[in-house]
Amino acid sequence: MYLFTISAQNVSLDQFKNLKARNIGPAGMSGRITSIDAVHKNPSIIYLGAASGGVWKTENGGADWNPIFDDQPIQNIGALAIQQSNPSVVWVGTGEGNPRNSLNIGEGIYKSLDAGKTWKRMGLEKTRNIYRVVIDPVNPNTVYAAAIGNPYAPHPERGVYKTIDGGDTWNRILFVNDTTGCADLVMDPSNPNKLIASMWQHYRQPWRMTSGGAGSGMYITLDGGKNWKKLTDADGMPKGNIGRIGIAFSRSMPSRVYAKIEATKNGLYRSDDGGFKWTLINSKPEEVTDRPFYYQEIYVDPKNENRIYDVHSTITFSEDGGKSFSTMIPYSGIHPDHHAWWIHPEDENFIIEGNDGGIGISRDRGKTWVFDEKIPAGQFYHINTDNELPYNVMGGMQDNGSWLGPAYTWTNGGIRNYYWNNIGGGDGFDAMPDPDGDGWVYSMSQGGSVGRVNYKTGERWNIRPPYLGKDEKNIYRFNWNAAIAQDPFNKNTIYYGSQHVHKSTDKGTSWETISPDLTTNDSAKIDQSTTGGLTLDITGAENYCTVLAIEPSPKQAGVIWVGTDDGNVQLTTDGGKTWTNFRGKIPGMPLGAWIPQI
Repeated sequence: MYLFTISAQNVSLDQFKNLKARNIGPAGMSGRITSIDAVHKNPSIIYLGAASGGVWKTENGGADWNPIFDDQPIQNIGALAIQQSNPSVVWVGTGEGNPRNSLNIGEGIYKSLDAGKTWKRMGLEKTRNIYRVVIDPVNPNTVYAAAIGNPYAPHPERGVYKTIDGGDTWNRILFVNDTTGCADLVMDPSNPNKLIASMWQHYRQPWRMTSGGAGSGMYITLDGGKNWKKLTDADGMPKGNIGRIGIAFSRSMPSRVYAKIEATKNGLYRSDDGGFKWTLINSKPEEVTDRPFYYQEIYVDPKNENRIYDVHSTITFSEDGGKSFSTMIPYSGIHPDHHAWWIHPEDENFIIEGNDGGIGISRDRGKTWVFDEKIPAGQFYHINTDNELPYNVMGGMQDNGSWLGPAYTWTNGGIRNYYWNNIGGGDGFDAMPDPDGDGWVYSMSQGGSVGRVNYKTGERWNIRPPYLGKDEKNIYRFNWNAAIAQDPFNKNTIYYGSQHVHKSTDKGTSWETISPDLTTNDSAKIDQSTTGGLTLDITGAENYCTVLAIEPSPKQAGVIWVGTDDGNVQLTTDGGKTWTNFRGKIPGMPLGAWIPQI
């Protein structure tokens, strides 16, 4: 829900129809890559899907990349697959399959018959998030789509879908319930009628993520999905509720299958009979546990059934069938948080991986990597500008910090990467110029961290309002993406939001609290001690009952509007002494709506 007060002349959008966006940077990082495929006979042709940046293609092994999906109405990509018998046919499933708090929803599955020049939507719009597309190599008009669904809303359009006519019609061939989607789908390399599906019951609310439930489980079919068998503890599955499962066949020995299973005790399991009977191989928390809801993929070397790649916040690998793991890609060198992995089926040395900052390419089976970060798919939460000449653009990006750079330059050569200045780390959120200028800006990162930074000198100050009370129940709650504002009448005064509005008259050096708790203060939604479900994930991403927007009036001092994540619209006209809540009083506005801007 957005509330705007606009005072400007009427403008016809036709005046802007010929304007085209230009890329100004920053060029030092990319954004989250969710899917990768390459042409087996000519692996210099590679396709990438970005979480909110469309589809990209290279025909020269990554020397340059071109966007090929920009004309489509949706840019949120979850899966892509090339028909290897005819590489001109490419499938793209939209909507992310890794349901973080800020995931990107999709609108169906697309198909290209000319290697990405043109696209046609082939249905499945209501699935919202498609995690995997699998093409039958023998009958390529037969395609499977693994729909994880919308984690924020129960709905029936999720599970495994199949077409036998190239996408003209689809049938849902595996369904459990309206909160259980398909989190992985793999095909036996030696038998295209044999597939294994990972069904995952999960549900996300703004204040909680729940992974696991009775709907989760591993299913196997031998007849292309006509009949499915759900595996149980009698087949070696863990007892009790199961969460997300990542599955991988061995190409060199298809009877060998691995599964990374979220359960009461997470573990790596192995099957030596093609997926019917399973054995726990490794349950060491430091080796097989990370954040299953966000990354739960595992892959097998195409020439060595004992060599496994575990794709998560880092990349680890095993050469003894999963009994032990070593680190291949640590948190440094290549951007962490890995979501996509591709190995050439005939050349185990050629690997491409996708992460939150771009892709890595290895030609020596993971010993060395080239980090390719030049695809402009960074995910900005906020952007802002200052009044310098040339004016600067600033903002924060998902997992790539906050940056400031010029909108244009006076010199030849365009905007160079070194013109951009880092003004904050972590997940970058709002960035705000100090109206006094001289290089000073404010920048935020996740969970309420905020700083005052001088991009010219490098001086940095942490200015987050400290909690000085003794009652932990009243400790400040900051949203993952908190609220900050500049006072229009006083250059030294800024505002910051927790569940309260905090005011500083000296640019963050000291603070006073000028409001009571402006949220619903719902204790059931504030408690974060169990969020994540089977695997706790207490990162602050689900902090709730918080202030999301602070908007001081530019016309009258002391008038401040506030919006919260739990649906309150609050107003003070006396600088915070008294507040009026407009909850339930705004016609047409859903009760409890998320209010990020006023």
